[in-house]
Amino acid sequence: MMSGLEAALAEASSPSWTQRVRAGRDLAFFADVPEAAEALVGLLLDVEDTAVTRQTAEALARVGTMAAVRLIALAVAEADDNQADWLQTGVHDAFVGADVVPDVAAACGKLARDPEEVVRRAAAEISAWADDTRR
Repeated sequence: MMSGLEAALAEASSPSWTQRVRAGRDLAFFADVPEAAEALVGLLLDVEDTAVTRQTAEALARVGTMAAVRLIALAVAEADDNQADWLQTGVHDAFVGADVVPDVAAACGKLARDPEEVVRRAAAEISAWADDTRR
């Protein structure tokens, strides 16, 4: 029998966008696991369906850990303008109707000291998105 992580990893490469969305949600809790992180960045930059990008970004922002937000930052650094818009929308969605507001800004603050410049720059952008949402 497959573990939750193994099942989600298998769904991440599914031809079905709904299964990829589910994989993004399920894998968000494993953002610090290298295999999951790689799959999550792929889902954030999904070229076939923007719903996968948006909902994976939302799931990671809701988790709100430094590892989860770092994956969004890595995707932002690689995203084209359209993907970046959907990543931003996903981050915004994490704040809408949330009983517990994710502390994306705190994770971005920690990522401001990340060794990779592209992560630092993207984290600053994500922090601005989070600030816009709270206004």
